[in-house]
Amino acid sequence: MFVEDKNDARQFFFQVWDKMSQQVRLEPLELVISDIIKAHPEYHEVLRSKDLEFSVGSNDDDGARNPFLHMGLHIALVEQLQTDRPSGIRGVFQELVSKYGKDVHRAEHSAMSCLAEVLRVATADGHAPDEQEYLKSIRKLI
Repeated sequence: MFVEDKNDARQFFFQVWDKMSQQVRLEPLELVISDIIKAHPEYHEVLRSKDLEFSVGSNDDDGARNPFLHMGLHIALVEQLQTDRPSGIRGVFQELVSKYGKDVHRAEHSAMSCLAEVLRVATADGHAPDEQEYLKSIRKLI
């Protein structure tokens, strides 16, 4: 998902919500986002209200209080799994899913916590995220 800034990203979520509400045909990326939205009914009111400032100041690591960050991490993980990048993430993630009794959503949240931490460290240190450290942190969950 490529956007210029956080408000553009949030607008994209609102557009998908509107299309879902109107039962309009969705594009492939919109289908991914709609699945994420459906899995998070606690965010539906934010999407319905189109409150851009809902999460200002909420920057906890896993995005739990920031619906846009949280859903964005879901999108990032889906894209990683589709492309198997970093290399091997599909296999590691499947092991995590198995550990959680086939609860994919729970496994996603665990992996997303690892992703958020790797991104936080990379941002703080001013370098690219360490893919191997990311995979290692997910493996520790298994």
